Amino acid sequence: MTTRLTLISHAATPAQRRAAFPLDEPLEQQQISKIALLGWTAPKANKILSAPELRTQQTALALGLTASVAIELRDCDYGDWQGHELCSLQAQDPEGVAAWLADPAAAPHGGESIANLIDRVGCWLDQLKEDGHTIAITHPAVIRGAVVHVLNAPLHSFWRVDIAPLTLTDLRFNGRVWTLRSCASPL
Repeated sequence: MTTRLTLISHAATPAQRRAAFPLDEPLEQQQISKIALLGWTAPKANKILSAPELRTQQTALALGLTASVAIELRDCDYGDWQGHELCSLQAQDPEGVAAWLADPAAAPHGGESIANLIDRVGCWLDQLKEDGHTIAITHPAVIRGAVVHVLNAPLHSFWRVDIAPLTLTDLRFNGRVWTLRSCASPL
């Protein structure tokens, strides 16, 4: 049996527009309205999951999906950087930001490294085998981690995967390996 995973990136947030590391922020009403205008119809799925953060749960509801929370889909833990804009962190801690961008194992913010995120997402993917079709509403970083894991790409490839808000990434497992069917397609 082929396992299908449809990953949906949550709607845009104020933090994304400011290039800031997010807190658990809600979606703006205009984003919720934008989702309704899409008229997107979910494909049939065995399971619908959402990350625990408010922005992912609101995206799921706006898409007309009733999702169970999966802690494994949580956003990367950015530690002390949460709530801060990247440009201000660059001015305050240029070495830390440079290390974080250059070394996937670095966690100068005291939170989760990109390597740890990719490992966490990979472990979660391994549990999905033989689950039929799962739809998961989550974060761009989690989806990027899944793509890197599925492609068995070098960890620094994480920075080369662009996942925009309200896009869909489709992964398949054929009983032996995961494959990437499509990435960051608009809903």
